[in-house]
Amino acid sequence: MKLIGLISDTHNFLDDAVFRHFDKCDEIWHAGDFGTAEVSDKLKAFKPLRGVYGNIDGYDIRSEFPETIRFNCEEVDVLMTHIGGYPGKYAPAIRPQLIANPPQLFICGHSHILKVIYDEKLKCLHMNPGAAGRSGWHKVRTLIRFVVDGKQMKNCEVIELGTRG
Repeated sequence: MKLIGLISDTHNFLDDAVFRHFDKCDEIWHAGDFGTAEVSDKLKAFKPLRGVYGNIDGYDIRSEFPETIRFNCEEVDVLMTHIGGYPGKYAPAIRPQLIANPPQLFICGHSHILKVIYDEKLKCLHMNPGAAGRSGWHKVRTLIRFVVDGKQMKNCEVIELGTRG
């Protein structure tokens, strides 16, 4: 069993509350738009970190993190990318991979819109943690915390960090 802290779109701002909310997590997953390596370095120093680069990330992040990552957590097949869309409106760059070989859990960021949706057609859970940073048009900064236990994903919690400003 693993407790996962899911974050995205920090845009070079890492709220101290992240460390409190992810204190008991086994891993942190970042779905892109770190902003700078300073953000990833702080997260890596705190917990094991998996991540992908986002469209605003420069060479420092792109040289360390891939655009898309596929891995197993416990017995769950996970696919993560930054620009992914959502069920019924997947991004053109990732859609063929999702359709040809659907994961059990698909994670993306980019939209700054928190969504947790089960895609009945692909039999895949889609998660977007929204945006944890201050840049963007979102009103509330958000995170997700959830458990992967064998083949199950459960106990999903949405965490609000406060307003963007």
